[in-house]
Amino acid sequence: MFPKPVSYSSDMSSRAELWLVRHGETEWSRSGAHTSHTDLALTPEGERRAAGVGRLLQGRQFALVLSSPMRRALDTCRLAGYAAEMTDDLREWDYGGYEGRATEDIQKEAPGWTIWTAAPPAGETIAQVSARAERVIARAASAPADVALFGHGHMLRVLTARWLGLEPAAGRLFALSTGSVSLLGYERDTRVIRVWSQTESLPM
Repeated sequence: MFPKPVSYSSDMSSRAELWLVRHGETEWSRSGAHTSHTDLALTPEGERRAAGVGRLLQGRQFALVLSSPMRRALDTCRLAGYAAEMTDDLREWDYGGYEGRATEDIQKEAPGWTIWTAAPPAGETIAQVSARAERVIARAASAPADVALFGHGHMLRVLTARWLGLEPAAGRLFALSTGSVSLLGYERDTRVIRVWSQTESLPM
């Protein structure tokens, strides 16, 4: 089970925990195609998983709910039972010229390439994505209680690395399922991952 909500005193607002929700499945996420600015709808399975997010969260209340402005994130938020404030800082990594292409295909012309090791042509660098993630973390840290973030796989993985004080490329270590819920929190004074990539199909 997910941990019970924590009540914070007024002088502990910086201890707000971050609930990360990766959007439900799309046609491109199912195929492994890089998807940033292409505004795809959820598949029927994606909609089912988005509704499952709501059941996992069990009506938890949040001081702040933020979402990427992309349809797949907003629809996941809505189907989970929440209304969100949109922020461009939660958009997916801009894949530039690699939009819509899978890693295996890209590697035919750029052997060994991954999003973690080289910026895509005309896309964002990892430093730019990290800067956006750090702005989201700073805003969440100022909230009086827990915050929910509805976003995308690579962006949320970079955000997790920065929450832990790791280099942004450490996000490569955190595989994240579509339609999943994760929880970033604290063990005493240390930022930790409390729950990672939970879906209804996995034991809690």
